[in-house]
Amino acid sequence: MKAFSRGGTAFFIAVALALPAAWTTQSLGQDAERVAPIPNLSETQSRESTPRTQNSAPTGPVTGAAPDYQIGPEDVLQITVFGVPDLNETVRVANDGTIALPLLGRISASGLTADQLRDKLERALGKNLLQNPQVSVFVQQFQARPVSIVGAVEKPGLYQIIGQRNLIEMLSLAGGIAKRSTAAAGKLVYVTRPGGFKNLKIVPGMRQLSQDKIAIDLKDLLYTQANGLNIQIEPHDIIAVSKADVIYVAGSGVRKPGGFLLEDRDSITVIQALAMAEGLMPDAAKRQARIIHTKPDGSYVDIPLNLEKIINQKAPDPQLASNDILYVPTSRGKAVAKRTAETIVQTVSGFLIFHP
Repeated sequence: MKAFSRGGTAFFIAVALALPAAWTTQSLGQDAERVAPIPNLSETQSRESTPRTQNSAPTGPVTGAAPDYQIGPEDVLQITVFGVPDLNETVRVANDGTIALPLLGRISASGLTADQLRDKLERALGKNLLQNPQVSVFVQQFQARPVSIVGAVEKPGLYQIIGQRNLIEMLSLAGGIAKRSTAAAGKLVYVTRPGGFKNLKIVPGMRQLSQDKIAIDLKDLLYTQANGLNIQIEPHDIIAVSKADVIYVAGSGVRKPGGFLLEDRDSITVIQALAMAEGLMPDAAKRQARIIHTKPDGSYVDIPLNLEKIINQKAPDPQLASNDILYVPTSRGKAVAKRTAETIVQTVSGFLIFHP
């Protein structure tokens, strides 16, 4: 009995030691299966007899461009051929619209979308070079669709458009209309299109100045949302927001001489201009006031005014247009009142511009 006990004990000890070893071997086998090296992509392709599943490799480009964005000169493209790193290239589209790639030479890319160029490259590589090539096209830099925005906007400059953009969206990209503290916007926004406006419907609030230039009422565009004014912008368009016109009130006969913005107005009256200048001085020479009007050829027209009659409504209240100068002297010196128009114009050139 004692002999059996010793033998049985030895047997159970042997079994107890063998079980962990067997479990360890099985576990190690499972771990080895999990970390087995992934087969080389080229070897896998050679063994495949059926098309690759969708998850085995990317099938299309991942690009920041809109699906309908057409590649053009100066765009920078990243081209990846999966499984063949030697063919991966980052290229810039030449001015003739082509790109240079290994094995393929020069390929025309201008006017194609990223998807269309990808398909074109896959066909070219699949003819005699690679079996079932997988290509990705990513547009890294958009340089082929520039739009210039100038004038009274917060951030004038050259902008690259992606996809479709309308006029209000482009003004928003430029930071919106300039603040009154910098350079207030005027009444109009001009759009110049080198290729001309084809099939453009002229609507109220819009004027066609020439075949390639239109003017749009800025107030109607931004605030009334009139139909047809928010036009689609095309590459190479030039958007110019007009700056507000200025009239000047000069002379020692007014309390606050300076320049005053017309903003969305074409003109103001003499009485309105005097109100902007905070009125007349007590010794103002009302009968010796003048309007200095600048003609298109740069010459000046000197128009005498009798402010006393205008204020008393015994004479019409004249209109002041852009860059007109209302000059009001004092009665203290007749020599000052006889200043020439050229002298007055030179004087107002350094005036501060006031905002109403």
